[in-house]
Amino acid sequence: MSHSPRHGITVPFAGLALADHRDAYRELVDLGYTDVWSAEADGADGFTPLTLAAAWAPELRLGVAIIPAYTRGPALLAQSVASLADAAPGRFVMGIGSSSNVIVERWNGIAFDEPYHRTRDSVRFIKAALTGEKITEEYRTFSVNGFRLGIRPAEQPPILVAALREGMLKMAGREGDGAIINWLSADDVRTVAPIVHDAATAAGKPAPEIAARIFVCPSEETETVRAQARRAVAAYLNVPVYAAFHEWMGRGDALKGMWDNWKAGDRKAALAAIPDKVVDDLIIHGSAGSCREQIAAYHEAGVDTAAIAIMPFAGVDPRQAARDLAPANA
Repeated sequence: MSHSPRHGITVPFAGLALADHRDAYRELVDLGYTDVWSAEADGADGFTPLTLAAAWAPELRLGVAIIPAYTRGPALLAQSVASLADAAPGRFVMGIGSSSNVIVERWNGIAFDEPYHRTRDSVRFIKAALTGEKITEEYRTFSVNGFRLGIRPAEQPPILVAALREGMLKMAGREGDGAIINWLSADDVRTVAPIVHDAATAAGKPAPEIAARIFVCPSEETETVRAQARRAVAAYLNVPVYAAFHEWMGRGDALKGMWDNWKAGDRKAALAAIPDKVVDDLIIHGSAGSCREQIAAYHEAGVDTAAIAIMPFAGVDPRQAARDLAPANA
């Protein structure tokens, strides 16, 4: 591993208003967490929870996993990155990716065209914009005419690329400063992480950071957790980009029953067709101690930063789960 292991957790916590997170952020510092990571799908936007953390818990590094490359114009995207980097000098990590057709097209009404190139163009533009130079450029997926960023952060933030299959993994190493990976097992990390490292080496770049969103539910109510987890697995793994990823990872036969029933409109049968092993591979559960051991396996496999996402199945309280999983308890 090229970096010291970092221990992050996903914010905001479900059921807790953003305005009430000050004590939660302070507690995370005391619990030994090094990072907080946000996301952007259908809840809080990716930047606001981190802006609050920048003020309330300056000890924490801030990361977003991820901002879609489509849902903000290039200039606004650069402004958002620069603003948070300026608010938390040296403590912000920008995560960007294509997202999915569901979020981009169905929810935001934007054509999900050329996701690889849109992500690559966005990374190149952000890096250029953060230098403070005026940019007039015809990128493959958008053009920028005469934009100059009015904020120039003291330190340029690392830019990590959300990556699933080989093309994006290579781009993360070649164009970005590392990769954000998710919905994969610790063993899967041994397949994807070397692709990022090899691409960075070939490009003459420093060792990249590998950050992983790891889904965790510290509960020993195994069957209840699995039953609820199947809904989360189905919600993601029926999205085309994730289906293709797991086909590539060798889970095609295991997931065929779910995919076939889902396409036929039989949601109940689709959930029932998801094998226990797939659930157990992709969502960590069990006692808090067992969960910590399984998280450590991701680090051992090549993950530098674990961004734990608490899955509140079986009545698990997210803040208590953060306490139970705390690095201070290891």
